[in-house]
Amino acid sequence: MSSPALEVRHVAYTDPLVVPMLTELDHEYTTRYGHSLGDIGEEMRRRPQEFGAPDGGLILLLAGGDPVAGGAFRRFDDRTAELKRIWTHSAHRRRGLARRVLSELEREIAARGYRRIYLTTGPRQPEAKGLYLATGYSPLYDPGLPAEQIGKHPFEKEVSSR
Repeated sequence: MSSPALEVRHVAYTDPLVVPMLTELDHEYTTRYGHSLGDIGEEMRRRPQEFGAPDGGLILLLAGGDPVAGGAFRRFDDRTAELKRIWTHSAHRRRGLARRVLSELEREIAARGYRRIYLTTGPRQPEAKGLYLATGYSPLYDPGLPAEQIGKHPFEKEVSSR
């Protein structure tokens, strides 16, 4: 039996389909760092302008109508978009979905006229660090230092219009 085809959907941060992403991210942050996003409803009410057009966006990958991966971006400066909330559902990891999300986000970011992408990931997220390094992001820190000493791990990548 084959898995359902993936649908790429651009949604608002307030879309109910975003709730599973934020809920699972909240669990991940709490488990790894001891702090959470806070109230998910409040998070959704606070951020819609940051992650909305024309400066930002949010993409979900849906399988059978259910969100399985996603991510968002917002304006960092005039030429730079910042990636946020990159997520893959725990039941769907290790299948290349995060790479697909990054590819879709990069395409949208370039189409919006940005030329650079910036992001940070935490020191207790080696999977994310590996993903960004494998997809062409340059570390803006000394990779030879212990992860906890670095703190947030910043990355960047140049993008070109397509």
